[in-house]
Amino acid sequence: MFRALYDWVLRMAHHRRANGALAAVSFAESSFFPIPPDVMMVPMILTRRDQAYRIAAICTAASVLGGIFGYAIGYFLTELAQQILEFFRHNAFADFTAAYNKYGTWLILVKGLTPIPFKLVTIASGLSHFPLGWFIILATITRGARFFIIAALLKRFGEPVQKFIEERLNLFAWAFLILLIGGFAAVALI
Repeated sequence: MFRALYDWVLRMAHHRRANGALAAVSFAESSFFPIPPDVMMVPMILTRRDQAYRIAAICTAASVLGGIFGYAIGYFLTELAQQILEFFRHNAFADFTAAYNKYGTWLILVKGLTPIPFKLVTIASGLSHFPLGWFIILATITRGARFFIIAALLKRFGEPVQKFIEERLNLFAWAFLILLIGGFAAVALI
């Protein structure tokens, strides 16, 4: 079921615009798009392990820039930001504001590494008027850690990982979808 999509992504990893597409997805995911850049990043690294850290750097930079855009949505478009948060959970605005006042730094660091959609963190950061400079530093740390850890593991263990994934492609695809949906569901429950 997922084989054709996986093969297409592997072929596209060598396209001359692959890095630009990865940057666009990373940017969008941090502010409004539901699909994380891992969908593109992992196959790109598996086919171009010599560029693993460059690919991680592209993801990190674009994700932080997208995070700034998400922050701006929260900061300047207060009503829209509140509606976005309320879409995921009733009283989310009040809960996020209270949590940010108490644990803002840790929320950004921890949630930037988890399957919880980062766009909600970026929008909530702007909405709660979390200090922008500190937000950028924390977003760079957490997103960089996430993408560079994946890159390092795939660079080091790429060939056996690729074989393992390809032998169990449907299982990985379904697990990814469950994690993606679970991340959105976790927001509703937290």
